[in-house]
Amino acid sequence: MALDVSAIVIAAGLGSRLSPYTDDRPKCMLPFAGKPLLGHQIDTLRACGITEISVVRGYMGDKIDLTGVTYFENEDYRDNNILESLMCAEPALSGNVVCLYSDIWFEASVVETLLATLHHDISIVVDTDWRDYYVGRMQHPLDEAENVVFSTMGTVAKIGKIGATSRKVDGEFIGMLKLTPRGTGLFKEHYRRARDQYWDKPFQRAKTFQKAYLTDLFQEMADLGVTIGCTTISRGWKEIDTVEDYQKALKAMGDASVQFTGGWDSAK
Repeated sequence: MALDVSAIVIAAGLGSRLSPYTDDRPKCMLPFAGKPLLGHQIDTLRACGITEISVVRGYMGDKIDLTGVTYFENEDYRDNNILESLMCAEPALSGNVVCLYSDIWFEASVVETLLATLHHDISIVVDTDWRDYYVGRMQHPLDEAENVVFSTMGTVAKIGKIGATSRKVDGEFIGMLKLTPRGTGLFKEHYRRARDQYWDKPFQRAKTFQKAYLTDLFQEMADLGVTIGCTTISRGWKEIDTVEDYQKALKAMGDASVQFTGGWDSAK
């Protein structure tokens, strides 16, 4: 890997839709093949040459205790959301950095494809072959997907929970992105401007700014003419957001007919 890249994993959320599994641990610490999901993420990032890794903790943060990473704390995780969690790691948000949700499993090829995207300062990973993931997925319906509509240039025109069942969308944002040094500057500049303008007020699709998702800030930036690039993939990842997701994942791990790699090889 030519670039010197770090990573930030956002792992502060309650994971309430995974109760009772998350009653005694954060969802990133749910076990898969003998190690927590976060452990698989870290191993995959390191296999791709990313060794400087930070994790933002919140809910049951003391249970996230893997070694070899830097920790940041979101003390207000109950009252804010993913965007604010990421900004808790602002000291690590510099240079070339990959940011990701803590509840996704992904193959190394997803990271490698993102790292090879060099023509945008802000690039998000978008799965264009995403709809089949929602077949039979009752606890996380289609209209809750963080979808993306491409511009004519293949960049972000619309992003967020934009109603995939009622309009054409081009893919799903998987919860992973890359920023260049210029991209981190743009991201923080627009975050601060929006925070000062919208704190305690509605912001894009969020009821208040502090409850905003990353997608809300991306939509704001796109509306203002900032280019948000799209790194497209086809499969190679899984979201573990509900009890249904977790149970299906554990079953898949023990099913030789399901072609997963990177730790989904056996059930524990």
